[in-house]
Amino acid sequence: MKDKIFSFIEKSSELAIELQRELCKHPAISPESGGEGELSKCEFLEKWLRAHGITELERYDAPDSRAKSGIRPSLLATIKGKKDDERFWVMSHLDVVPPGEESLWDNDPWTLIIEGEGSERRLRGRGVEDNQQGLTSSVIAALAFVEQGIVPERTVKLLFVADEENGSLYGIDWIIKNHPGFFNKNDLVLIPDSGDPKGESIEIAEKNSLWLKFITRGLQAHASRPDQGKNAHLAGADLALNLFSALNKKFSKKDSLFEPDYSTFQLTKKEANVPNINTIPGEDVFYYDMRVLPCYKNEEVLREVDLVKKIIEEKYGVKVDCEIVQQKESLPTSSDAPLIRLLSECIEEVYPVKARTMGIGGGTVAAFLRNAGIDSAVWARIESSAHQPNEYALLSNILGDAKVMALMMCK
Repeated sequence: MKDKIFSFIEKSSELAIELQRELCKHPAISPESGGEGELSKCEFLEKWLRAHGITELERYDAPDSRAKSGIRPSLLATIKGKKDDERFWVMSHLDVVPPGEESLWDNDPWTLIIEGEGSERRLRGRGVEDNQQGLTSSVIAALAFVEQGIVPERTVKLLFVADEENGSLYGIDWIIKNHPGFFNKNDLVLIPDSGDPKGESIEIAEKNSLWLKFITRGLQAHASRPDQGKNAHLAGADLALNLFSALNKKFSKKDSLFEPDYSTFQLTKKEANVPNINTIPGEDVFYYDMRVLPCYKNEEVLREVDLVKKIIEEKYGVKVDCEIVQQKESLPTSSDAPLIRLLSECIEEVYPVKARTMGIGGGTVAAFLRNAGIDSAVWARIESSAHQPNEYALLSNILGDAKVMALMMCK
């Protein structure tokens, strides 16, 4: 059976290219980034899957008045297996990020460009790697069973979710909250959304994330009369530096599972204050992106932030407000979980490389599943060109990852 499945996948280059080409024609950009959401892309994919024999399809539409037709759709495809008590899921996302500065692209970002020959062809366009590589691989793997009349060992679920790029409020988070029992506790979930060029890295844990907005409120004055004002920018700058020093000192543990192996506290976005040089700002706003090792809780970080904030308020006579823009804590998947053992075995059989487990500082949809008690792994053999101009995916990775997924479906 394995030879028959692999033969189908190896002959599916044009099918994979066709699907990638059509997906590229449907930009699925979130309303936060100026787009209309995923509906057009989801409707195309649903029609395409039906035409190719995957007909058990369900839509899960999260309401969002900003999006086309007022919804953010996710699509579920089911291929029934011999066993239904331990289902195998592949979860990819429909949405993509905007192309950015289009002058940096060598072509229209929404038109698939193919470079090279044979299985080493490179497919270029926005979204082809993030996350259409994983999406296409999962579809090719499923079609290897459907089109040849082979029943997989376990029921297969392909889930194509909305809103991954902007926090999943209208995607997997909404599905879990609004559809109890959607997942079973012993389900196995693969998320093909991160990895490395060799396919060695299996992500099983994430750092906790904490995005904070700081608003320093002082008293505006003429720059020549600082005695009549309270410089919010100066106080904010001192606060930013003191936070960096205090947080790195307080939360200094290391964990070799992660790269980097320590918690990170990074000053990022800065909002404009006064438009002219000779005015002392009465208000100043900046942001921190914090990625904290799971051995710490976000509430511990917030307590330390509050201590530093009070010191600055007393020193400068200002008021500092701290707002949580986004926060997330995530449980890990055990490195010895059945999912990880199965995935590692299949990776080694296809590529072959020895897989290793790791943690990341970035956030993925896996966090929502792990916090719900569902084992999940983030893995793909990937070139890591996501979010860049001239984003690309290798055809060999699409087909190779499809083989790994197909093996997991039949073992």
